[in-house]
Amino acid sequence: MIAAPQPSGAASVPDPGLVCSAKGCRASAVWSLRWNNPRLHDAERRKIWLACGEHRDRLGDFLTARGFLREVAPLG
Repeated sequence: MIAAPQPSGAASVPDPGLVCSAKGCRASAVWSLRWNNPRLHDAERRKIWLACGEHRDRLGDFLTARGFLREVAPLG
């Protein structure tokens, strides 16, 4: 199996079992987007979406527009 190219800025080699959460994307995830819906979740609770380099901004913008995004961190 040929590994997918790594986006620039990736801190380390991603786990090949972790895939991007964007619909239809099968690329290895290199980012963790941690979020919660304050109307449904306690302030300390974090749900996690994984993102490849290509979809990090799109997923982050979606969560930010709803006031859900809490932090973004590289996987590693």
